[in-house]
Amino acid sequence: MTRKEQLVIVRGGGDIATGTIYKLMECGYPVLVLETERPSAIRRLAAFSEAAYEGVSQVEGHTCRLAAGYEEAKAILARGEAAMLTDPDCRVLEQVRPFALVDAILAKRNLGTDRSMSGITIALGPGFRAGEDVDVVIETMRGHDLGRVIHEGSALPDTGTPGLIMGCGRERVIHAPANGILQSCRRIGDLVEEGETLAWILGEDGTRTEVKATLTGLLRGILRDAYRVTKGFKMADIDPRKDEYQNCFTISDKARCIAGGVLEGILCMERRNGAGDLS
Repeated sequence: MTRKEQLVIVRGGGDIATGTIYKLMECGYPVLVLETERPSAIRRLAAFSEAAYEGVSQVEGHTCRLAAGYEEAKAILARGEAAMLTDPDCRVLEQVRPFALVDAILAKRNLGTDRSMSGITIALGPGFRAGEDVDVVIETMRGHDLGRVIHEGSALPDTGTPGLIMGCGRERVIHAPANGILQSCRRIGDLVEEGETLAWILGEDGTRTEVKATLTGLLRGILRDAYRVTKGFKMADIDPRKDEYQNCFTISDKARCIAGGVLEGILCMERRNGAGDLS
């Protein structure tokens, strides 16, 4: 089997998943992305999941295009682009068996991925056991083991605390203070000041709940306008590094490191399973 025949299905198209999709495409793998109808990526301008809304998404020179069905997806893949299907339940597996399947949903729990789905199965982060649920788990916790390929056991449990940037951790991430519809006031890439109004949450009862910036910095990500949120839902991300504007639109160091782990996992499992023609 040649590389261009080694279809990889990636469940999820958020910013971390996009790092993996990008790296696989750079290495010559055709990639089919499975998403929900309304993805909730915050760093959406660096995420292929935007194709679910816009029909197409481009990140760092690569394109992901939404398809109406698997036949259309095959035509997109043949052009060298990533294809996306609205298929959170992996119904496409009734039509094709991929060379590898990567669960990059990052739900902190298993939403239905198992080793029967492909000859190589990989999952990102906690919620899976390597050798049981999937073949390989990739560590997603920032630190010494970020991107480590785990063949036995699980990734570290989620701490609920974002990684530190310039000493800022929990305050970098903003959660919805109420249920309702998001009405944003600022755009991704804007420089915002602590205490500044970023958005309003419009409740069904007519209430308007203000969402304020928790620190000064670049608005690195925020949910799409008109997105329906629930109280406590992660909705925005501020980067205190004011001079890192391009970071709002490019794949992060964390996503690239995890992507390297995924690629290593695929190649390692391919070797274990018996390598074919890799031309």
